[in-house]
Amino acid sequence: MYKELLLLRHGKSDWNTDTSDFDRPLNKRGIKNAKQMGNWLQEQKLIPDLIISSPATRAFTSAELVCGAMKINTKSIQTEQSIYEASLSDLHHLLSQTPSSAHRLLLVGHNPGFEYLVRQLAPNIPAANNGNLMPTAAIAYLQLDSQWFHLQGDSFIQRPKDLL
Repeated sequence: MYKELLLLRHGKSDWNTDTSDFDRPLNKRGIKNAKQMGNWLQEQKLIPDLIISSPATRAFTSAELVCGAMKINTKSIQTEQSIYEASLSDLHHLLSQTPSSAHRLLLVGHNPGFEYLVRQLAPNIPAANNGNLMPTAAIAYLQLDSQWFHLQGDSFIQRPKDLL
């Protein structure tokens, strides 16, 4: 039996605020795209068993908006500090700590860590025409082995602009 990993890169953030990187909010497009991707997950019946988000404002807000679109209680979102500025080894460690009861995991976080993980686990997924693998609000879908370590089936990336 395989596990399903969903990686959601946070929505587009607002660079016109006087805040730290950690506290940077989403802009209007980021809000719209996060809701759009939550609706897409709902339509595809890809409802996660477990949701873990970076605590950074733009990531956690993206997780809340996605959950709202899927009609999941936002109180079920767990936060994990290591997702913010995560290295590949940080993400592998997090996956290794995922409860075995979770079969579909949604991680909400940041590049470059998410791109590194996708490129390692599913190197055949093509980048977008502009060369960007995981633009803001993109979702990578990976079927992995029971240890969350090796690709065992389908993999793809759904980008917001491809839903228009």
